[in-house]
Amino acid sequence: MIIIDKSLIDVVSEKAKIASRKRMNHNFHVQEDDVIQRLLNAMEPDTYVRPHKHENPDKREVFIILKGMIAIVIFNDVGKVTEKIIMNRKSGVYGVEIPARKWHTLVSLETGSVLYEIKDGPYNAMNDKIFADWAPDEGSEDAKAFLKNIIEKI
Repeated sequence: MIIIDKSLIDVVSEKAKIASRKRMNHNFHVQEDDVIQRLLNAMEPDTYVRPHKHENPDKREVFIILKGMIAIVIFNDVGKVTEKIIMNRKSGVYGVEIPARKWHTLVSLETGSVLYEIKDGPYNAMNDKIFADWAPDEGSEDAKAFLKNIIEKI
């Protein structure tokens, strides 16, 4: 049995705070070829998740907020925001399911934010994500401005 408790969430959250990318996963799936990928995803406000989609192979993603506040932003094919939702247990928005082939990103809006994430497997780094060519690379100077622009639209 896997127990997700405050202690585990706090440990993963603290690792995200000191990580260079300002996020940290804690996997529950044993192997990358598991058909269901399950993990905690801790994210700090300065992290940038480059907009992407899961296509060929198609994969759904489910995000359930455990702590903090995280926005999910959906884009059209040219990078225009088409939908946004803020997950926050206090407001009663606990999670979202994103279908395959939808451009999306996640934006941490509060320090210590942690999600439970479920995604179709298997995981293969070579074809897991298709990154949007209209969004800057992670780690670039343009990424900071892009993230700031998204936050302004939320």
